[in-house]
Amino acid sequence: MNRVPNPLIDELASDLAPVSPMTHRTGIAVAFAALALSVTGTALVEGIWMAPYAGQASPFFLIVNLAFLLLGLACAGAVLRMASPSVGNSYAGSGWALAMTAILPAATLVALLGRGDALAAIDEAFALHCVTAPLLTSLVTATALVWWLRRGAPVSATRAGFLTGLAAGALGTFSYGLSCSFDTVAHLGLWHMVPVAIAALAGRIVVPYLVRW
Repeated sequence: MNRVPNPLIDELASDLAPVSPMTHRTGIAVAFAALALSVTGTALVEGIWMAPYAGQASPFFLIVNLAFLLLGLACAGAVLRMASPSVGNSYAGSGWALAMTAILPAATLVALLGRGDALAAIDEAFALHCVTAPLLTSLVTATALVWWLRRGAPVSATRAGFLTGLAAGALGTFSYGLSCSFDTVAHLGLWHMVPVAIAALAGRIVVPYLVRW
C-alpha cells in the first residue's frame, strides 16, 4: 500500500532542535554558583567581617547566619525539584527550615520587650542598609532560580514563586550578613529578617508571571 507523504509532519519536525537535559546535579551547581557569586560580590563591595573567625563575635551572629544559609539551601533545593515534578517529590525540608528561622524574630521581640529597648532597635541607624543590601544581593539567586524554573515545568507557579523568594532572600541575607559587624540579638533577629520576608512576598507576586507558560 502506498503511503501519502504528509508535508505538515516534515514541517513540524524541521523546527526541532536538541536540548540539554535538566539534571538535579546541574541545578545544584547553578544554585551554588549563584551563592558563590553573591558571597564574592559582598566581599568585594562590603568586605568580610573577620571578628567571628577570631572568636570575637556573639554566638548569635553564627546561629542567625547559619539559619539563613540552611533556609536558603532548603528552599532552593525545593525549587529545583519543583522545576522537574515527579511522583514522590517532597518539600518538607523547606517547611521545617522556615519554621526554625521564624523563631528568630519571635525570640528577638521577647528579648527586646524584656529589656525595654525595642524602640531603640527599631530606630537603628544602619537598619535601612541592612534591609536594602541583602535584597540587592538576593537578585543573583533569584535570577538563577527563575531561569531554572523557566526551563522546567513547575506545577504550582505560586508556590514556586514563594519558595524562590524565600531562597533568594535567605541566601542574599546570609551573603550580606558575612560583612555586617552588628551581632546583637535586636539587629540580627529583626533587620536581617525583614529582607527575607520582603523577598518571599515579592517572589510570591512576581515569579509566577515570569515562569508561566
